[in-house]
Amino acid sequence: MTVTTNLNENFDPIGPYKTSIQVENLIFISGQISKTFNKTQNNIIVQTKEILNNIKSILKNHNAKVKDIIKTTIFLTNLENLDSVNSIYKKFFMKYSNQFPTRSCIEVSKLPYNASIEIETIAYKKNR
Repeated sequence: MTVTTNLNENFDPIGPYKTSIQVENLIFISGQISKTFNKTQNNIIVQTKEILNNIKSILKNHNAKVKDIIKTTIFLTNLENLDSVNSIYKKFFMKYSNQFPTRSCIEVSKLPYNASIEIETIAYKKNR
């Protein structure tokens, strides 16, 4: 079994865990929150865009693409933000993949650093 991790310093985790790990063809990306999140700027659109772009960059470090994503899990502190998240999410996947992965969306009471959204991802990278 081959296991590799993402060693890119731009994606240091905020706790004692790996940002991402690849086991054979599967890539597991830990829940991502906005790194530039400012407690006074609770903008779900900005946070969602940043998180999705971070995920794209992490995948690139594993020589994978957005179209390789097979599952996302979204954690929201307020499900009333779901329409805004869906709008950004749809545009992102239509731009980079033209298909949608499976997805779960869960409302939670709180996220680290008072973030409004966190997204974790699983991708399957075909042998190229």
